[in-house]
Amino acid sequence: MSDVLNKLKWRYATKKMDPSKAVPQDKVDRILEAIRLSATSSGLQPYQVIVVTNPELRAQIKPVAWNQEQITDCSHLLVFAAWDNYTPERINAMFDLVNEERGFKNEGWEAYRQMLLANYPNRDAETNFQHAARQAYIGLGSALIAAAEEEVDSTPMEGFDPAKVDAILKLRERGLRSVILLPLGYRASEGDWLVNLKKVRRPSDEFIIEMK
Repeated sequence: MSDVLNKLKWRYATKKMDPSKAVPQDKVDRILEAIRLSATSSGLQPYQVIVVTNPELRAQIKPVAWNQEQITDCSHLLVFAAWDNYTPERINAMFDLVNEERGFKNEGWEAYRQMLLANYPNRDAETNFQHAARQAYIGLGSALIAAAEEEVDSTPMEGFDPAKVDAILKLRERGLRSVILLPLGYRASEGDWLVNLKKVRRPSDEFIIEMK
């Protein structure tokens, strides 16, 4: 655990990436696997991760992401995109997958399926999207930790126009809406004002509240 904490102290929101350095595919694969294994509400995994390496697509995204250079200087741009709604088809697909993989049906699990089917699809789409988007942020946390463990730099970005990113990547046609961007790459040797600054977080005794 001490090694993980040291890696988290090492990581920072990289402002300047070196476009000549590509993240090896095996490292990207492990980061993506960490995201895939993340916890989600009811195990529904109501989001997907789009890996954008196409330079033309990233060039289109950059202007609608406040012209942040990491969009085009990174080697892999991860786009976390949440389901636009919960539908019976999506819920059933995940429950059926669990039953198939485990090789049996559980009475309590099936009752839980029916409870979700009776509630989630009846809520308005925006409520369901916001719920799904919060699950994507759990995956983002896993990605940040995994990237740090791999000594890969990353920068979580909410500074972009989701509707325009959705249009560029044709996400709405897939029933998805972009939530957050995560460029992966390597910090540049110079030009990043943040790189050598001390990491500052609130002290533990101010951040953590213990109720004994």
